[in-house]
Amino acid sequence: MKKISASFLVLLALIFLTNCEKDDICVDGDTPLLIIRFLDADNPTEFQDVSGLEVRGLLPDGTPLDVIANASSDSIAIPLQIGESGTTFILSQNPTPTDETTVNLDTLRFTYGTSEIFISRACGFVANYDSLDNELTADGDNWIQSIEIVTPLVENSVSAHVQIFH
Repeated sequence: MKKISASFLVLLALIFLTNCEKDDICVDGDTPLLIIRFLDADNPTEFQDVSGLEVRGLLPDGTPLDVIANASSDSIAIPLQIGESGTTFILSQNPTPTDETTVNLDTLRFTYGTSEIFISRACGFVANYDSLDNELTADGDNWIQSIEIVTPLVENSVSAHVQIFH
């Protein structure tokens, strides 16, 4: 009787062990962010910080959404909307934060195509963006002087996709 119950326990343990699934952990399944570098318009090889930079995204219904608040940086990483063919951002520069009259707003729209890539069962799909293009709304007082698309395919967040000269 002991031999049968010991065999039964070993068989039961083998069934449980073989039915366990390995943990699915996603380590490389992030949709890439758009990397923007800011450069000096007078010396295009020099990176230049933007003082008092704020970035707001506009949702399709026109609602603004804060993305970056009061930064001073020569590069930013911002998300693009997956379910849309374009994303609009309002970039503002305030070189003297104590004086609200110096705030300068520029509206920038990025258009793109979206392709979803299956990574794994744990990660699911990630979106890549291709045919990246831009449109800067001219308002007579743009602090952004020009924009250059460096890489029209956004498939990683490692290097710059866009250069903005100011």
